[in-house]
Amino acid sequence: MRSIAVIGASLAGLSAARALRAQGFSGDLTIVGAESRRPYDRPPLSKAFLAGDIDEEALALESDDEDLQANWLLGVAATDLDTAGRSVGLSDGSRVHADGFVIATGARARRWPGAENLAGVHVLRTIEDAVRLRTDLRPGARLVVIGAGFIGGEVASTARALGLDVTIVEAAPTPLLGPLGPELGAAVADLHIGNGTVLHCGVGVAGLTGTDRVTGVDLSTGGHIPADVVVVGIGGVPNIEWLRDSGLELGNGVLCDLGGATCVPHVVAVGDCSAWFDPVSGAHRRVEHWSGALERPAIAVSTLLSGGFYQGAPVKPPYFWSDQYGSRIQFAGLAHPGDEPTVEAGDLAGNSFLAVYRRAGQPVAVLGVDQVRLFTRWRRQLSKVPTPA
Repeated sequence: MRSIAVIGASLAGLSAARALRAQGFSGDLTIVGAESRRPYDRPPLSKAFLAGDIDEEALALESDDEDLQANWLLGVAATDLDTAGRSVGLSDGSRVHADGFVIATGARARRWPGAENLAGVHVLRTIEDAVRLRTDLRPGARLVVIGAGFIGGEVASTARALGLDVTIVEAAPTPLLGPLGPELGAAVADLHIGNGTVLHCGVGVAGLTGTDRVTGVDLSTGGHIPADVVVVGIGGVPNIEWLRDSGLELGNGVLCDLGGATCVPHVVAVGDCSAWFDPVSGAHRRVEHWSGALERPAIAVSTLLSGGFYQGAPVKPPYFWSDQYGSRIQFAGLAHPGDEPTVEAGDLAGNSFLAVYRRAGQPVAVLGVDQVRLFTRWRRQLSKVPTPA
């Protein structure tokens, strides 16, 4: 390949561009980004940046002396992909032609239907989102967070530290039920409650109240929570609409094999917009974690440069971390319903513990709360153990 275009200029796109150069690609490299900014780090948006502890410059992912010898096209979104003609249309009317493509258009925050013009209702995905939310996080204000996932939990933690009254509404029986299961999800619930956050689990949201500005949240149980600010943290939507007529297989993301290859040999996909095949579950999965956007692009680039053939490089077990209320929550692996977690160190009541999930006697996932060193050892061990089906 003499030319490659990376469509998406966040961490996954930047990681792909770096991998291309590291793996010997010396041809023309184009990086397209819908945002006008160079790639920046998103995890601090719900923590240190939202709190005002760091500025925008601290979010930069590139060093001052980094030069990928790339043509950066920022502030323009991809509108279509012509796989036969090998070109991508852009929102400014131009087209980018290349021999190969890396799709890295990410995901956008899912918004609450009908609340687009209601002041005080926020999502958190971009720097602009964080700046707008920060102006509403005034001490004494009443914040309701819809969803107790990673974003919701981190925003709640930051807001409590800033002096807000915080309530979380979560439809599932516990926070982080999907990855952690009910027992250890309950331990995260205790962390919220112990830090003064009001938590409503197993309760849906019927709607938001207010005319010009939000005034509260109606619950599916008939209750009502007054609110000055609402943060919607109910997951992300992969940015794949522009690929509808491309011929790529789409589902909950761009469907890829074990190495990021799509059904078109000169196109791979990485990051939050991609759904790689997981041989353990036998299904395609989107992994929306920072570590995946950092590590998987190197595998996908190897696949692309080899003509679409997976080279057998191992995909590490999914890993995420979340800083909430001064505690570090770390999780690696994939736990299925029925996998038994056992506490190996610390205790749940003390909010400092390490738990290992096992399936057929084999460790398949590990959760640590303020157990960084022990967690790191278990994570390394997890990467060496074949995951049972």
